[in-house]
Amino acid sequence: MSVQPEITQRDLRNRSREIMDAIQGGQSFTVTRDGHPIGELVPLRRRRRFVSRQEFAAMSRTAPEVDLDTFRADQDAAMDTSQDDPYAR
Repeated sequence: MSVQPEITQRDLRNRSREIMDAIQGGQSFTVTRDGHPIGELVPLRRRRRFVSRQEFAAMSRTAPEVDLDTFRADQDAAMDTSQDDPYAR
């Protein structure tokens, strides 16, 4: 496990472009104030928005089979079946 480099609040203010470029490149930082860690700057995970039909088909072939009765029982167990009157006080 690698240790995140620490940067001071002042470094963040003075070198923000350089630091943001590093974050965009995958680097994380721990921000300190008066020598104490106060937060972390971490890159956001990028989500893919599109999966091709071929890729979906390939993933589906290796997906585990779903037992529909078990799936429905799990849904029923997780659902709140009580019906509250929204106008009751």
